[in-house]
Amino acid sequence: MVNNTIEPLLRELTPQVLGAVVRRFRDFAAAEDAVQEALLTAATKWPDDGLPDNPRAWLTQVAFRRMTDRIRSESARRRREEEMSRATPPELGATEEDDTLVLLFMCCHPALSLASAIALTLRAVGGLTTAEIGRAFLVPEATMAQRISRAKQSIKDSGVPFQLPTAEERAHRLRAVLHVLYLIFNEGYTSSAGPQLQRIELSAEAIRLTRILFGLLPNEAEVGGLLALMLLTDARRTARTSSDGDLIPLDQQNRNLWNREQIAEGVALISASLPKGSIGVDQLQAAIAAVHDEAASADDTDWAQILALYDLLRRMNDNPIVALNHAVAAAMVHGPAKGLELLDRLHADNRIAGHHRFHAVRAHLLEMAGDFTGAVEEYRAAAAKTGSLAERNYLLMQASRLVS
Repeated sequence: MVNNTIEPLLRELTPQVLGAVVRRFRDFAAAEDAVQEALLTAATKWPDDGLPDNPRAWLTQVAFRRMTDRIRSESARRRREEEMSRATPPELGATEEDDTLVLLFMCCHPALSLASAIALTLRAVGGLTTAEIGRAFLVPEATMAQRISRAKQSIKDSGVPFQLPTAEERAHRLRAVLHVLYLIFNEGYTSSAGPQLQRIELSAEAIRLTRILFGLLPNEAEVGGLLALMLLTDARRTARTSSDGDLIPLDQQNRNLWNREQIAEGVALISASLPKGSIGVDQLQAAIAAVHDEAASADDTDWAQILALYDLLRRMNDNPIVALNHAVAAAMVHGPAKGLELLDRLHADNRIAGHHRFHAVRAHLLEMAGDFTGAVEEYRAAAAKTGSLAERNYLLMQASRLVS
């Protein structure tokens, strides 16, 4: 058995095992440490000894022993020692799905900051190491370790029980779970900083975790909508950059490189989720992505349909990025003057007015309108504000193209 075969299995089993240990011992931080020790033991022993008959039970038993040893070593908890030392793994197949779901809701609890929720989700449910998460978000491992430690302490201090939230609580907190997963995907698909446009391991992890959530909550239309959105967007990943890592915009991409299996799956998911009830934000964004993906060429894109979807999305979601994309769609249907008019209304919105995407969209629309001088100025302004080297290079190249 080779390590690159074992690693995906360990990552898949991490939330199930952690859930079982937290459920039994009620100590998230200590349980997470015990599970990490069990995973390390497995990574060391399994390549030589082979996989056990039931890998999840094996990991759970090792983690239980680690927790029991920890309790025995704490003299202040001698009364609990006898009870915990008799603890045995729960019946297999009884709670692993619920435990994974509970972990997602705990890690994405609204009481945590978004940064902490993302880090804890990737560590506890995704099985990524602290070093891997730190590298993904360009912070030192020690900084990320502190962030995760604070998140675990916040959960402990909150007294949140390890159990599935009620239907009312779940409806309220599911949005936070989906938002965290969406942010993880976005950071992987278009990195906010650094030399690479994409961090494939992050977007892939977001898709994997959303698949788990969809498997646990198949009747939640917005979960299906988010998974569809991720698949339809990620389907274009290979075509987004050149062999040198340069950014290639959507209208110039080689659509033969798009992943047709992912597109088909995404379209099927959004088609199934739309009739399930009230339409949500993720479903509408997935529907927009589907229109783009199903167009044979950029010229064949049904911009009128995309504009109608953005009209509906804007009424549902006061998001400046949505307003920015709505302006682009309006320009494609009604001409650049209409798009620029809509952009002018965003000048007073501090959430987007100074963002590099605002300047990049304005540059694109000014170029469409024939104002090359204004476009060059906006392309350069956008390049100065982005932290992504790939985006910066692309924007500066667009400005240079118009000057020459």
